[in-house]
Amino acid sequence: MSQSPRFRYEEVADFVAALAGRGTLKPGARAPSLREISTLQRTSLSTAVQAYRLLEDRGILEVRPQSGYYVAKAPPALPVPTTARHSIRPAKVELSGLMLDLLKHASDEAFVPLGCAIPNQRLLSSSRLDLVLARTARVKGSQCNTYSPPHGEMSLRLEIARRALRFGQVLAPDDIAITCGCTEALALALDAVTEPGDTVAIESPTYFGLLQVLRAKRLKVVELPTDADTGVAVDALREVVASGRVRACVLASSFSNPLGCTMPEENKRAVLRLLAEHGVPLIEDDVYGDVHFGEERPPPFSALDTHDNVIYCGSFSKTLAPGYRIGWIATRRHMARVLETKFATSLATPVLTQVALATFLSNGDYDRHLRRVRREFAETLARMTRVIEQAFPPGTKVSRPAGNFVLWVELPEPADTRLLFAQALEKGICFAPGVVFSASGKYAHCLRLSGGHGWDARIEKGLRTLGAMAGRAAGLAGSGKKLVRSG
Repeated sequence: MSQSPRFRYEEVADFVAALAGRGTLKPGARAPSLREISTLQRTSLSTAVQAYRLLEDRGILEVRPQSGYYVAKAPPALPVPTTARHSIRPAKVELSGLMLDLLKHASDEAFVPLGCAIPNQRLLSSSRLDLVLARTARVKGSQCNTYSPPHGEMSLRLEIARRALRFGQVLAPDDIAITCGCTEALALALDAVTEPGDTVAIESPTYFGLLQVLRAKRLKVVELPTDADTGVAVDALREVVASGRVRACVLASSFSNPLGCTMPEENKRAVLRLLAEHGVPLIEDDVYGDVHFGEERPPPFSALDTHDNVIYCGSFSKTLAPGYRIGWIATRRHMARVLETKFATSLATPVLTQVALATFLSNGDYDRHLRRVRREFAETLARMTRVIEQAFPPGTKVSRPAGNFVLWVELPEPADTRLLFAQALEKGICFAPGVVFSASGKYAHCLRLSGGHGWDARIEKGLRTLGAMAGRAAGLAGSGKKLVRSG
């Protein structure tokens, strides 16, 4: 099966949305009538009706009885989440017991899927990739029924290196090793530059899977204050690195999980200079890099690095095939240690999926796929934000990522999303409570929402129900009634 076609009414809707976005149609101005837009776009009246209904759903147009369609006046945008203060003292990683509950319910289709950041198979439309896999198994099955070389399949490493050139990252195939997802890549990177008991500097909030890896490696952490727009505070990192206690730093390149922040390029260069000066390697998580909503992909740290001090980790799990478990790690300086550790742990990554994915990348299918999923994720997050503005309590703050498919929501304190999580499960709704994104149990009043399943009536209803529940929690807090905190 081919990917979902682009419908004509969607093209018409995008045309009108672009007029509003560029300011050609001002907020409050009358939009072209249905007949005018159908003539202008050379389409049927019914197609124009579909387009305008879609624009209504997006909140771009509003209909006024007896008057027609008008460009909606932009609602007051919610502020972005605040930057939390942190101690720079190293600490053990303390994992919330809610993490297992989250993972258990997030994969249950009976729950409204706002929990784990896993793309929906309908959005990924992986049938084309599955056909490539089937053809590869039919034609090369016997050749692929073996262990891959230590680095992984050359064909896939070449495709990854070629794609990296597009955003200024110069890699040789031998600089790349294929891994079982990005989680193994991060684990191998940590093994290459740290020993148990060492301290690692991380973003806060950060991806809870990283916290699990850090705990398993018996590493301590320093949580760095992280801005929802610009990422880690460089001054705070400077203070931490100057203390001499940090052996490595783990940062997301762009569109971090859960904040969605992207560090400006000048800040990235400052971080690279700072870490190189103190001999602290940077482990870079760029798993969301391809899910950018702008015209260009922000350059990763590794594309700006001039000191060979970055260990780059990536994956196709967030964009194409979570079940294939294909990721990669790129480093020149530490590759020997990486391969030694991989051989001792997972030995090799399955060959068949590597060969199929290399074929998929080489024929242009991946680029066409990315253009579609970026558009869908951007539209889903916009709709989710609109509902949050309407349905969540006053004082709520929400992130505005320029890529990925998750939102970080900060509720008025002392609302407790651990309690809210238990209540939401009873209503058949799953989300990620904020405490699972901290090594020390912070962010009890925050939560992460995933837009990975796209937008439909069930998602909207679940989000509005969650907003009402959050409002009641905030109301209890505001009236002085004590919230019961779950362990």
